[in-house]
Amino acid sequence: MRQLFFHLFPVIVFVLFGFRTVCSQEANEGSQSETTVQPSVQINDPCAQCHMRITPGIVVDWQLSKHSTNDVGCSSCHGDRHNSMTDPGNAGLAGPEVCAKCHGVQVEQFGKGKHALAWGAMKAMPTLHWQPVAQVEGLKGCGACHRVGLKTAGEVKDLIAKGSGFGVGSCDCCHTRHIFSVDEAKSPQACRTCHTGVESPEWEMYASSRHGVRFLLKQSRILPEDVAAPTCQSCHFPDGAHDNGTAWGGLGLRLPYPQDDQWASNRVTILQALGIFDPSGKPTPRLAAIETYKFMSFSEEDWKGEREKDLKSCNDCHSINFARAELDKGDQMIREADALMAEGIRIVAALYRDGLLKKPGNYSYDFPDLFSEHNAPTVIEQKLFTMFHDYRTKTFQGAFHCSPDYSFLRGWAPMQSSLVEIRERAAEIRAVAGKAAEHPAECPKR
Repeated sequence: MRQLFFHLFPVIVFVLFGFRTVCSQEANEGSQSETTVQPSVQINDPCAQCHMRITPGIVVDWQLSKHSTNDVGCSSCHGDRHNSMTDPGNAGLAGPEVCAKCHGVQVEQFGKGKHALAWGAMKAMPTLHWQPVAQVEGLKGCGACHRVGLKTAGEVKDLIAKGSGFGVGSCDCCHTRHIFSVDEAKSPQACRTCHTGVESPEWEMYASSRHGVRFLLKQSRILPEDVAAPTCQSCHFPDGAHDNGTAWGGLGLRLPYPQDDQWASNRVTILQALGIFDPSGKPTPRLAAIETYKFMSFSEEDWKGEREKDLKSCNDCHSINFARAELDKGDQMIREADALMAEGIRIVAALYRDGLLKKPGNYSYDFPDLFSEHNAPTVIEQKLFTMFHDYRTKTFQGAFHCSPDYSFLRGWAPMQSSLVEIRERAAEIRAVAGKAAEHPAECPKR
């Protein structure tokens, strides 16, 4: 038997090696056929002929676009004032007003959606001017994602002068230039650049949900092409509409107050900590910005309108009763999260009330300000900020995005842990100050 094996061994090695070589060749041929696809559009545009030598990637993208086969050339979007290597600054930026010449419906819809408000919403943040210029105007931080919002002509000119280009035109944030692909913008990966990470992990929530898992399996061709697998766009941009919105807004808050008195009281406390209401419950100037940039819903009609859009999208795959019940669960997670959040705020507010925390110069009131964000002046307020902007967001958004991991383990559970830390830290502050612990601030009346 051993002699037979030794006689056959060279043959076995030869067969296996030959099979591997053939498979490798086939794989390489397949990969070459995908990567060596050449654009079929001939370059007759003088701009493209020049840029093929200088920035060929731009031209190849344009050749692969629908624009190239529909007589939309460089000058159609950038104008004809840039004619040589000495005047590149004369090339106009293709903003929404340019896109509207052909895509008027989409641009009009975009102007009514949340994305259009992103730039203004960022600029409304009280501590924005504390951030590094490269993060904001250089679009390396907040500005990198908020640039999708509409801007004035002056703002666009200023951003370009500082070296910013991509995304400043808004539409090309999702339809990346110069291919401007509809298929790209319809893929959930297009959302990932901005809707990811600590404070807005919608991509991670989606990818870990059954919706996302099924889509990624479909994209990998493990599941059939026709299988139901909702994307971000299925729910937030149904039928290709560009006026995206959400019922609860980015803050997970809304008016009018709920019928539940305790929940209403908790919501007042959160609104006070956001500086939307002052400590006595009166509206502040910050309220106007919150309403203008749709950080939250301000009427029952608006909230129900967005909720009906959600139900309609869910109803494509689920019964309306199932969909309504699931969304109701998300609402209840907001209610539960608000109870924890309000308790934490009241503990810190009591420290201000009793003079154990000193009001910072940029604060309007002796009260915690959640919009101070990462610039919160004390350790206990940093914990409060993280509890709100990170864990509370994951708690309710994880529920709405069908991700138990984010709703519970990365949201609700850390909220509880944070509250324990806030209680203990407050007790330490009082002990150091030599004062007996007092009751937290009373629950406000709505």
